[in-house]
Amino acid sequence: MLLIGLTILGYLIGSIPTAIWLGKRFHGIDIREYGSKNAGATNTFRVFGRKLGWTVLVIDVLKGTLAASLPLFFESFYMGFKDEQLILQLTTAFAAVFGHVFPIFANFRGGKGVATSLGIVIGINPLAAGICLVIFLFVFLSSRFVSLGAICASLLFPIVSYYVVGDDTRIMIIFTIVLSSLVIVAHRKNISRLLKGEENKMNLLKKKA
Repeated sequence: MLLIGLTILGYLIGSIPTAIWLGKRFHGIDIREYGSKNAGATNTFRVFGRKLGWTVLVIDVLKGTLAASLPLFFESFYMGFKDEQLILQLTTAFAAVFGHVFPIFANFRGGKGVATSLGIVIGINPLAAGICLVIFLFVFLSSRFVSLGAICASLLFPIVSYYVVGDDTRIMIIFTIVLSSLVIVAHRKNISRLLKGEENKMNLLKKKA
């Protein structure tokens, strides 16, 4: 029952469509009809500017961290099997990513889950999250491609977690590979545009004109 309850809570937290709600609240439009038509932080920067973009980014990251941290508040309900807390954290975390991509509060059309995934990693493995964030920033600042930064950080996440941080348990290995794969699959259109030289560059620090 605890697993089911936390999964539902994680999904509902992930389903909060930050970019959609804030876009409608402050600009009266659905962000899914503009820019890349993605309901995520990057498109929010592109369509609405940095103020709303940073707001969406922070909230979406916090969604992931909150979801991954939920099981910590229910330790008194644990049954006591091996790696129970980590299993509950990962299950709730994946439910949050699924909710972000397919939000029940926005007709199941959401974002790609990158910011929420970062929040999850922060909640479960903060050191790996910090290293991957540095990788993302290095690639992004060098190329101005947000998608390329996210893809590179995702590809290296399992390697960083296993070889650098030392999380070598089977469940963590599976978690890092699955989460990395989900992010990359979500960027399949971006990968196609990058290969064709059609991907748009961005400056997240620049104000919207």
